[in-house]
Parts: sequence; C-alpha cells; structure tokens
Amino acid sequence: MDGLLRFGAIGCSAFGDRSMLPVIRDNPATRLAAVASRDRARAAAFAEKFRCEPVTGYRDLLRRTDVDAVYIALPNALHYEWAHAALEAGKHVLSEKPLAVTVRETAALAALAGERGLVLRENFGFEHHGQHRRVRALLEEGRIGRLRHLEASFCFPPMPDGDVRYRPELGGGALLDLGVYATRAMQYFLGDDLTVAGAVLRCDPRFGVDVAGSFVASSPDGVIATGNFGFEHSFGSRYRLWGSGGQLTVERAFTPPPWYAPTLRIVSQDHVEEITLPAEHQLGASVTAFAGAVEAARVLGHDPHHREWSATAVRTAELVARIGETAHRIEAGRDLLVRL
Repeated sequence: MDGLLRFGAIGCSAFGDRSMLPVIRDNPATRLAAVASRDRARAAAFAEKFRCEPVTGYRDLLRRTDVDAVYIALPNALHYEWAHAALEAGKHVLSEKPLAVTVRETAALAALAGERGLVLRENFGFEHHGQHRRVRALLEEGRIGRLRHLEASFCFPPMPDGDVRYRPELGGGALLDLGVYATRAMQYFLGDDLTVAGAVLRCDPRFGVDVAGSFVASSPDGVIATGNFGFEHSFGSRYRLWGSGGQLTVERAFTPPPWYAPTLRIVSQDHVEEITLPAEHQLGASVTAFAGAVEAARVLGHDPHHREWSATAVRTAELVARIGETAHRIEAGRDLLVRL
C-alpha cells in the first residue's frame, strides 16, 4: 500500500467524468482504484481514461479489497441503496448530493455510518471554498451591520429531455438537485434551526417533476431567508446577505471554476467595496477534507465530526421535505394554481 485513500467510483456520470474523477485521481491524498458501471463497455472506457480497474456491477466493486472508500455518482433515487450497501461492506462513502431523497433514508445512513465508525459525507463542494469563510468573518466584524435577510439562488437553462433530472422515479426535480444548495447556504450562515414558512414549485407536466421554485424560511433570531432554484433560467449561482448597514453579494457562490478568483461585493448607502480572493479548487478541497476525516477515523476508531455533520445532513433533508410538503404547485406555462 502507498498510504493513499483508495477510491472506487460507483457510477459513470457526466459530472464524475468532467469534475470529480480527475480530482480523486490527481489528489495527493487519494488514488482512484476502480470504477464501476452496469455497462461493461462504459466501465472499460472510464477505466482506460482514468487509469484504474474497470468493474461491471456495483456489488462487485464493494467486494474489492483494494477499495477503502466509494464515490457515488448515481441518480438521486439510487444514492441511499448504494450508500447503505457500501457502509455495510465497510467502505467510507462520499456521495453526490442529495445524500438520499427522504428524511428517513438520510437518517438511516447517518446512523449506520456512526455505528460502523465510518465516514459519510455529502459532496457539497462549496462548503470547502474559502470565500464563504471570509464572508462569515466579515459578518462577524459587522461589515454590513445586523443581518436581516439572506437570499440564495441557483438556476441554469433547460437540459435535454432525456436527462435523469427530469425523471421522477430517479429522484428528479429542481428542488432535490438545486434547492438543496439554497437550504445548505442558509444553514451555513444561520444555523440548522430554520423554519420553512412557505414555498412555490413550478412543475412541468411533460416530466412530472418540479422545474423551478422558491421558498421562504426564518431563523430563531428573526433573519428572513429566501431560496430560488430552477432548470429554466439563465445561469445564476449567487447569494446576497442584506444587513442593517449594507449588502454583501457573492457571485458564482456554489460552483466556481478552479481558476475563478471570487469577488465579494459590499455595498452601503454611499460606499462600494470589492474584495477579490485567490482562486481555489473547491472539489479538490472537498476530497482532501474527506481523506482527512477518514484518516482521523482510522486513528480514533470513529469519525470525530460525525455527530455534527449528520445533524446538519438530516436537517437539510427535513427542510427540503418541508418545502415540498408546504409548496403551492403551479404548472409550467400556466397561471392556474394547482394544489397537490
């Protein structure tokens, strides 16, 4: 062994191909040992590209002794099944978001990881980018006064009709794919104890999934938060914090490219300030943090951050469920309100 955390990839997704598998392969703390697909040819193509072993079938990958952890890049509805199977097989798990499609499934995975002393994480890469830590510091310094409102938005244009995110049986929909970023950003700045006051989801009857939505939440100390998300917009990935003394806006908040140097924009009544930060590779930081957590668990016999992390993950699932439960649903292209 070379001391590196040995990953096996479950699923050959476009995002994995484009973003995550290169990071796992090239990270100095990890090695991509194998990649699994139910399609033999697809597994072989990915394995050749990333210089690792091809595996046909996910179960066979979990049996491999040269795999310490798995990266799951499957449609949302399959995350729970294969994260659960991986934990049962003694593998650490880094899953694409959402970790699962229900609160019950999310809580079950968190409980199993805790029982087994394994590391379980949901791949919200933005939480590992330094721009958000800087924003927190500016808030603590009082740069925009007392925080009154947070608005978080993540939207992009329509996808091809066959995309898995348009398939309800696979956990499709904009809320599960993009709305989770807004809820997680609110938790990052306001804490987990949020209350969802209401929501609207626009649904496309061609697909049977929500394609856009907005929701309103509040924190115990009176901060109002709004989230916006959708598959039918121009691209936008930002949040704005509005305080008693100014506003702080972050563009490219959730998916900044590794070459992108973020700019934090602070606007008060008679002053504009822009703070440019160094570029960072947030997915690389996510993988590094995961490898560090696995090493800590190896030394201690348990994940020292499991309780805190799992509480946040379960709360994200609860907030998303509440948004879905309380939402007024309207049909895309119509003004008629549909209550489901």
